[in-house]
Amino acid sequence: MNQEFRDAVYQIVGAIPAGTVASYGQVAALAGWPRHARFVGRLMGNLPAGSTLPWHRVIRGDGGLPLAGTPSGEAQLRRLAEEGVAVVGGRVPKRCFWVP
Repeated sequence: MNQEFRDAVYQIVGAIPAGTVASYGQVAALAGWPRHARFVGRLMGNLPAGSTLPWHRVIRGDGGLPLAGTPSGEAQLRRLAEEGVAVVGGRVPKRCFWVP
């Protein structure tokens, strides 16, 4: 992964408003790197210690929470709930997706 891609992803994730979510693919496309959703996931899973990026707002394209059933998944669910994001049947409804 190059630094340009990483910087673009971090900038976009930082811009996702509270109370909304974006998919890995959406973030990749907005960064100018369509078809690089897995790399976005890799970046979100390997953020530097102390990062304040709202990683919890980045989810699967089908609205599913990628880390369901794990401690990180529980943290993601809790943080989304604190922001008022609905999770129904383990998925976030499309109405909660960010439209930049």
